[in-house]
Amino acid sequence: MTDATTPDATTLADRAIVRLSGEDVRGFLQGLVTNDVTGALPVWAALLSPQGKALFDFLVWADGEDLLLDCEAVQAEALARRLTLYRLRRAITIARDDGLAVHWSRDGDQGVPDPRLAALGRRWIAPPGAPAHGWVAHRLSLGVAEGVTELGNAETLWLECNARELNGVSFVKGCYVGQENTARMNYRSKVNRRLVVAPLGEAGARTRATYPELGLMVEHRRVEDLGDALKPAWLSEAVAG
Repeated sequence: MTDATTPDATTLADRAIVRLSGEDVRGFLQGLVTNDVTGALPVWAALLSPQGKALFDFLVWADGEDLLLDCEAVQAEALARRLTLYRLRRAITIARDDGLAVHWSRDGDQGVPDPRLAALGRRWIAPPGAPAHGWVAHRLSLGVAEGVTELGNAETLWLECNARELNGVSFVKGCYVGQENTARMNYRSKVNRRLVVAPLGEAGARTRATYPELGLMVEHRRVEDLGDALKPAWLSEAVAG
């Protein structure tokens, strides 16, 4: 039986792959998402509402001429449908690829460092195997939020998801959905709230997710009221500025 200490126990069972293949898929996605997908991959990116609020977040990988979106398994079909709305008459196929899975290791030499934060560990795409253990606890210990439960569905502005600090946005690429508000917030330094990880307490209006087994929760707090939130170096530097 494979356990958490076995090198093969690396599959993130809560993730899935959506494959984009066909005519100029990089150009297609470039005009929709927050990060630059025309250069080196993987990158962390999001599809936003026109108001600049997070709908889906994912990592974008290259597979030859295709693109692979490393996304939440529970959101994979919804993400594929949303992207299909923008496809129009382009000869592009957008579908979940169950022959591949997302793999993670806290250390080692497989894969590449997570583009959000190297301390998150290493990540790669391969056929599915035994499930990994410890990913959520490790991610939260570093103050990193992801997914619809924590980010919300059109509830949180992308920069409030710490996208600037975690390399989830390009301010030099061309237009994308939700760019106007995102760029305005950046240039005016108007990120008044942040998604943060904090010790588990009484849930309130700003609580997004609770993890009783880990003694942690994710909240959407004002910058001046971060209180007992975990403040890793990347977040401390951001709010100090």
